[in-house]
Amino acid sequence: MVVDDSRMQRKILSSQLARAGYDVIEAGSANEALALCRDTVPDIVISDWMMPGMTGLEFCQALRALAHDSYTYFILLTSKTETAEVARGLDNGADDFLTKPVSGDELRARIAAGDRILRMERELTDKNRLLSSTLAELQSLYDSVDRDLIEARKLQQSLVSERHKDFGNAEASLLLRPSGHVGGDLVGFFAIDADRVGLFSIDVSGHGITSALMTARLAGYLSGSSPEQNIALVRTGPGTFDARAPEDLAAHMNRIVLQEMETENYFTLAYAIIDLRSGDIAMVQAGHPHPILQRSDGSIEKLGTGGLPIGLIADARYDRFDARLRPGDRLFLMSDGITEAEGPGGQQLGEDGLAALMQRLSGLHGQVFLEALVWNVADFCKEEFGDDVSGALFEFHPLSSGSL
Repeated sequence: MVVDDSRMQRKILSSQLARAGYDVIEAGSANEALALCRDTVPDIVISDWMMPGMTGLEFCQALRALAHDSYTYFILLTSKTETAEVARGLDNGADDFLTKPVSGDELRARIAAGDRILRMERELTDKNRLLSSTLAELQSLYDSVDRDLIEARKLQQSLVSERHKDFGNAEASLLLRPSGHVGGDLVGFFAIDADRVGLFSIDVSGHGITSALMTARLAGYLSGSSPEQNIALVRTGPGTFDARAPEDLAAHMNRIVLQEMETENYFTLAYAIIDLRSGDIAMVQAGHPHPILQRSDGSIEKLGTGGLPIGLIADARYDRFDARLRPGDRLFLMSDGITEAEGPGGQQLGEDGLAALMQRLSGLHGQVFLEALVWNVADFCKEEFGDDVSGALFEFHPLSSGSL
């Protein structure tokens, strides 16, 4: 678009541009040019600066104020040569200047420069549109995955449907809090017979969906509602079951993971068989944090010697160890998300920190104890947990006359 109140000047410029292959629109005033631009935005505008009514600079400002998707390259025609005036024109939206009288070679060079800039601008615009479209698609996919993960979290939490059970002279309480939507921790308990209970804590390597899928499968292997599918139990007759020895269960699970699951994930395990009458405990520890036995006076005993995780080494051997609960004692199995919780300085809570915390909370019981424990660990971290947090608490009470 050529804008000039001089008809002669418009014709000279228009002819030069037409010979160079450009389609040209003419306007005799800035107001006329602005009206035309509201319908069709030109790629390049060459406008005289000094015109009656609206000046070329005011036209440039008004053009920039119009809402258009594409950019217009604006060249001012002027006889002004002062640096301050040129700077004022650039500050108000002009892209370039041509000094009267206009040289044909200089005109074509300035137009070519503007054309290059417009091509780059349009290429960037197209790429931005593609990027915006791609980001919108990714956001839609993310929202879909996020909705699925929220539902997956509900399903995973349902794996631990019974968070507390009163056995008369004992209670079991469970805690399960993934650090993300879903996690790799699993805790639970199941009845072996009228006198014994199985209690377990599992921590699958990694985080997220893969770990959560593995915990779902392991939950089926240790189901309390389907004893015939529970690999911790051995059928002894129609409807009757006995407990597989803890060390044999760990070895059996190790074979299953290595031979059937075909996964790079492994897991750690703490598993206890607890006699509800005597308080006797038979346990195995497979790479899991040490189980903690807290006596009725609040003192802490660390159980186990470590052991190998499950799913790493074929034919790994696991050792059993024993302990006994006395009235008022409790057994706590937990994931390393508690002991490895980090404070602001990077220091970990550790087993000693957990022991001190349990001693401080020794007067609390059941779910109240677990909630207080999580609150105190969160206060130690001063931020969100970096790992899944889970725990299985078994509290042994004195026998009363009406008990088992």
